[in-house]
Amino acid sequence: MKWIVSVVALLTVQFVSASPALVKRASVNDVATVGYASLNGGTTGGSGGPTTTVTTLDALTAAVAGNDPKIVIVSGTITGDAIVKVGGNTSLLGNGAVLNGIGLRVIDVSNVIIRNIKIAKVLAPGDNVAVQASSQVWLDHLDLSSDRDHDKDFYDGLLDITHGPTGVTITNSILHDHWKGSLVGHSDNNGAEDVAITVTYANNYFSNLNSRTPSFRFGTGHLFNNVFDNNNDGINTRDGAQLLVENNVWTGTNKPLYATTEGFAVAVGNDFGGAENTAPVGTFTAAPYPYTLVPTDGVRAAVVGTAGATISF
Repeated sequence: MKWIVSVVALLTVQFVSASPALVKRASVNDVATVGYASLNGGTTGGSGGPTTTVTTLDALTAAVAGNDPKIVIVSGTITGDAIVKVGGNTSLLGNGAVLNGIGLRVIDVSNVIIRNIKIAKVLAPGDNVAVQASSQVWLDHLDLSSDRDHDKDFYDGLLDITHGPTGVTITNSILHDHWKGSLVGHSDNNGAEDVAITVTYANNYFSNLNSRTPSFRFGTGHLFNNVFDNNNDGINTRDGAQLLVENNVWTGTNKPLYATTEGFAVAVGNDFGGAENTAPVGTFTAAPYPYTLVPTDGVRAAVVGTAGATISF
């Protein structure tokens, strides 16, 4: 049963006040309570496992490897040119953490939490964060960016969810200053695998992106209480994707929600900033989990200033 709450509430760290002074300290043992990541036994990451703090690329790479339960805390700035594979049953958390040129890849594993890390300027073909062929993944309070000073293929995606991941939730994160924001679904020819995708985007901020805010192929997506400012493109539903789009806010684009190649969306309570939703109406009308739906006129205050690497452990 879907619960809709008509007030701006502070249920968990996922839904906090827009004032940074009121942001609560998070626990290293927090688990996913929102969206698809909360289903199918939940997403607990490395909760209860040993805790390691890392300050170098080599230490980070070693600490997140393998599938034993573990909590890894990144402290300070780490600079490099690498993609780090995150093992299963892992909580990767940041305390003042910045990864410059270092992307994270969650591939062929399950039960992963990544929170409170800034990741910037990861060179193509890497993504800032890539989730591939995995299940039960919670991405929270991330700050993902590059710049738009280079060609659009100089960097790749900020957050790509491909090759059939299930049980993915992205909350309280900011994706900004980049060409290609967030891709869901690998390619037009990968439907047999990507139709399984289930992903939730809640309370995120998309700003100054050219495209993919996000772009969905084949899978099922629930997007609620997100803010989209000054992006060239909007949410693109395509290749049979089914989206439920609720109480989001847009400025600065003339196509906030649209379809190509037979994508679909059910749109409820959105502020399209004077533009028009042109996506055909789909069949995904109710999410299979409880959630808090902030009133549309309160979404901006709830998200901007709170999304990003704004918590501490």
